[in-house]
Amino acid sequence: MTTTPPSSDCWDAGTPVFETDLTLPDARRGKVRDVYALPGGSGGPGRVLMVASDRISAFDVVLPEPIAGKGRLLTAISAFWLRWIEDRGICRTHLISTDAADVPDSAFGGQTTRADLAGRIMIGRACRVIPVECVVRGYLEGSGWKDYQRTGSVCGIGLPAGLRQCEKLPEPIFTPATKAEIGAHDENIGFEAACAIAGRGTMERLRDVSLAVYNAACAHAAERGIIIADTKFEFGVPLDEPDGEPILIDEALTPDSSRFWPADGYQPGRAQASYDKQFVREHLEGLVARGAWDKTAPGPSLPAGVVQGTVARYREALARLTG
Repeated sequence: MTTTPPSSDCWDAGTPVFETDLTLPDARRGKVRDVYALPGGSGGPGRVLMVASDRISAFDVVLPEPIAGKGRLLTAISAFWLRWIEDRGICRTHLISTDAADVPDSAFGGQTTRADLAGRIMIGRACRVIPVECVVRGYLEGSGWKDYQRTGSVCGIGLPAGLRQCEKLPEPIFTPATKAEIGAHDENIGFEAACAIAGRGTMERLRDVSLAVYNAACAHAAERGIIIADTKFEFGVPLDEPDGEPILIDEALTPDSSRFWPADGYQPGRAQASYDKQFVREHLEGLVARGAWDKTAPGPSLPAGVVQGTVARYREALARLTG
């Protein structure tokens, strides 16, 4: 199996892929990724094929048109981080391969071709997913900023008075959330509520690992001029190790799951320029302010300038982080 993450030249857009139709079992379609089951090699445990499409979502709504090349960029960034995390011994991850050649020929009975998958797949270990989003915040923005303005805390964690929007927190905080279905909103929950869902021992372990990954990744990104303001992780227990420790699954530290800010322009007290899909959110917020959209499906089409600007930001994040 090939385990080398895609190189930084994988940003080439190629043909846009909005969705796939592989002839594999247990097909599921998320906001961005199409997920399939793969048989285990040599009678081994099952695996999962994750295909990063060029779909983009905002406010939990999948927008109607793809952003060509986005899936390849996400895969390159995520695969880089997953291997980086493993290489440093922080935690194990699900990633087995990123090579489309490892997808069996029997999968290609529909319109999707092997070439369509190049640069946009991850084959991972099949896991029982822990149904809690593990969110780490190092800066005060998004729903955390709104929560702080109302209550002086974030997810029940008290913070000093007088913090400004996008202010760096005294230390990163762990603020779990429930994992929502497509079209629904993730809901921030307190640590005790997360323990009631997944068990105290599990959540204490996931909190410690999430903070360790975030802190290490922040140090790496800071050396390359990027602030990781916040991020979210998912974990699962491998099906072939039902009593084993949870491992990091799905994506990691991408512009879809994190806020990336250029360090040279950072200034608390206002919204920040970003390498992530905040660029898209800001355009859509403008539509909402004008009464042109209400944050429900179907989403609006994006202007060419917003599409091009989004791809350029993702490309720069990849180049900085992996260069």
